[in-house]
Amino acid sequence: MCGDRKTAGNEKYLFGPVPSRRLGRSLGVDIVPHKACTLNCIYCQVGRTSKLTIRRKEYVPAKAVLDELKQRLAEGLQADYITISGSGEPTLNSRLGELIDGIRQITKIPIAIITNGTLLYRPDVRVDCAKADVVLPSLDAGTEEVFRKINRPHKSISIEKLVDGLCRFREEFSGQIWLEVFLVEGVNTDDAQVTAIKEAIGKICPDKVQLNTAVRPTAERGVERVDGKKLREIAAQFGDKAEVIVDFSQVISGKDVRTQAEDVLAMLKRRPCTIEDISAGLGISGKEALEFIQLLERQGVIDCEEKGGVRFFKAKEVL
Repeated sequence: MCGDRKTAGNEKYLFGPVPSRRLGRSLGVDIVPHKACTLNCIYCQVGRTSKLTIRRKEYVPAKAVLDELKQRLAEGLQADYITISGSGEPTLNSRLGELIDGIRQITKIPIAIITNGTLLYRPDVRVDCAKADVVLPSLDAGTEEVFRKINRPHKSISIEKLVDGLCRFREEFSGQIWLEVFLVEGVNTDDAQVTAIKEAIGKICPDKVQLNTAVRPTAERGVERVDGKKLREIAAQFGDKAEVIVDFSQVISGKDVRTQAEDVLAMLKRRPCTIEDISAGLGISGKEALEFIQLLERQGVIDCEEKGGVRFFKAKEVL
């Protein structure tokens, strides 16, 4: 429950702004507990799903989130998007629509939702999501067999239901849909699977198709990334709307971003980060980021893991 949430500083529901490969400077809004989700994806950078569910409820009160956002705005928040995402599947929060309405009343910053899209078969979820400016759902498989292998969904969710929900949402939503396809070498990259995903994309008609692969530590070991050449080849097969998204490395500066160790820890609670990620996300030098990492390591609150020759840091799970 939200009352059990342990966070850095006074913030409970907001994190960042952090650099986003797709959304620029993104203020994250976390509205479900770690890790309540409809899927248990093998590649998830947040870790394994501890609460596999399709039940919508008020996991986090909208008023508390809005009060926190008002404080950040009063401090001079600068962000390209307010992004509803975080530690699980945000559409599980039954107050999602109310929250978006509240954000609209206090700021003109565009609103994005990062979702796995599995609940868009529900009319109430489509109504809530349609209040955003950009919705970023996922589609990682074209067949039921591979869907269950890579996404490990709740037993009530099928690939047919997922694609149908995305198609219905496209019919009702006038904003932008940026569909992410997460590719895992040897799992969903063969010709038959690429063709099946392409056919589903044709039905959904997203504004963008964004290909991703495993560059950070994943929920399960042995998840292999797809090399850049192959990603570009698959993107070409998906058509003109497809692009390969890469790590956001541009250093973003801003006076509202605080540079304390607690802020670094807050980032690492959301996802594994490199020294460069921390530097870019908090607008600090690489030397400062390393000093904060060393402090947190001495405190025993973070771990280090290597992926593809790159060192990632992440917060230890609180039991």
